[in-house]
Amino acid sequence: MENAVYRVVDGVLEKVDTPGDGFGKQTITWQNGKPQLYEISYTKK
Repeated sequence: MENAVYRVVDGVLEKVDTPGDGFGKQTITWQNGKPQLYEISYTKK
C-alpha cells in the first residue's frame, strides 16, 4: 500500500485521485453515512 488517500464504499477500498501540480485539496461529500462523491482541486503558484 502506498501513501495516498483512500475511501471505503460498501466494503470496497478505492484510492482517491491525487491533485495535479502545485497545492491541492480533496473534499469528500457524505450522504446517509456513506461517501458519495469527491472533488479534487489544485492551485499553481
